[in-house]
Amino acid sequence: MMDTVVQSYSNLPVHKVIGELIKNHSENKADIRLVAQKLIDWRAVRTILDCGCGYGWFEKALVGPFDSITGIDCLEENKAEFCEAAGRIAKEVIFRNMFLPAPLDLPADHFDLIASAYSLYFFPEALAEIKRVLRPEGTFLVITHSESMLKEGEQYFNFSNLKKVIQGFSAENGETMLQKHFTRITSIDYDNAIVFNSDESEDLALYIDFKKAFISRDVVPLLVMERMLHLLKTKGRLSFNKNDRIFVAQK
Repeated sequence: MMDTVVQSYSNLPVHKVIGELIKNHSENKADIRLVAQKLIDWRAVRTILDCGCGYGWFEKALVGPFDSITGIDCLEENKAEFCEAAGRIAKEVIFRNMFLPAPLDLPADHFDLIASAYSLYFFPEALAEIKRVLRPEGTFLVITHSESMLKEGEQYFNFSNLKKVIQGFSAENGETMLQKHFTRITSIDYDNAIVFNSDESEDLALYIDFKKAFISRDVVPLLVMERMLHLLKTKGRLSFNKNDRIFVAQK
């Protein structure tokens, strides 16, 4: 699995381009990071841990100031940009290049806020360790996908293996998984779709190509590309479910 993650996300410039592409084609123009921020009492947040921090996407939307921000990610290439984003709003910045789940060489009851944005489905086994390093009064914030994001493609292909990845921690099963470790769990839905029109075939091709490492677990990516581009040409418009859910939990 982690080989697939590295293959898909290791090209940082492409990863950032895809992020902008998704934003530009989204029907819901609200920034989900800002939606999530409204659920947090920031007056109580001085120390932050970001699990699966990537290039600092979550930190780029924060205001601060904070005492410290620690990021954990499996890609060393994300370090410089994460540290730049976090350094803008925190006195101390730490980046740890490691694969989760794994024991965290961090003290118990340490962080005011732990965040995991679009990453926890890769390492749900880390929940116990995340709980350990979260302060008793702290908050765990998760942004994750809905399993329904595959429904359009599943009309034509069997994405059972890809679906298992999302089911690692999804909108549908997230609360049940959090209940094993946390209390006072709340959530809100972020309804969205990404839409491509007939003159946007290049963007659709780029989006599918970015997902090829995961698609290849079930189907030859070229077949998916050909089918989706043909459908876009014949229908003139394609819409893909992009519903997400935000969870907030305490110990």
